[in-house]
Amino acid sequence: MLSVKGLHVAYGQSEALHGIDLEIGQKETVAIMGRNGMGKTTFFKSLIGLLPVKSGSISVDGSEVTHDESFRRVAKGIAYVPQGRMIFPTLTVEENIQTGLENAKDKRIPNEIYELFPVLWDMRARKGGNLSGGQQQQLAIARALVTNPKVLLLDEPTEGIQPSIIKDIARALNDIRQLRGITIVVSEQVLSFAMDVADRLFVIEGGRLVYETARSDTDVSRIKQYLSV
Repeated sequence: MLSVKGLHVAYGQSEALHGIDLEIGQKETVAIMGRNGMGKTTFFKSLIGLLPVKSGSISVDGSEVTHDESFRRVAKGIAYVPQGRMIFPTLTVEENIQTGLENAKDKRIPNEIYELFPVLWDMRARKGGNLSGGQQQQLAIARALVTNPKVLLLDEPTEGIQPSIIKDIARALNDIRQLRGITIVVSEQVLSFAMDVADRLFVIEGGRLVYETARSDTDVSRIKQYLSV
């Protein structure tokens, strides 16, 4: 569903990603783990088209997107929830979700969105800026889901969120995968969350994927070594 081959990305003369290769199947959830500054956000921004690719290729469900603008990638099936969530603070919850329906024929929010995130139904008339961090994260995921993505990218979804809400988000992501049959890629530093949602875990270090494991075979102590400063 998502294929990345030989991906090189640079900031000016400084190369940030050094030949990333990754194949992710339909309905699979993958976690990209690593410390800050190791390339997680750069990788996600290159997938959605916010950073140009120096060389290599990206395809979604067999369709090449490497040089497409971001809105074309969304049309081909990629949705992106950025680090920091980036919701619209002055719009209501309902209006925030509707921004994801910009190009849809039917502007109504599907009932299943509110079934996944009941708190958003309760707060649909509240301004986005008045929600807690965890509620804003659920709102950002809901907004991404209404674009009917094939691949959902979540950059550091647990950042600044209390543990009980992290569990709720993990549960919602697992429900989304079953309900929609979509592929999910999360960048993450919280190992317990990654273990709750991911079929496979990768570690990125210095712009390279340096470790890969199935969840069932995960050497927790080894991954913790990569994550420790």
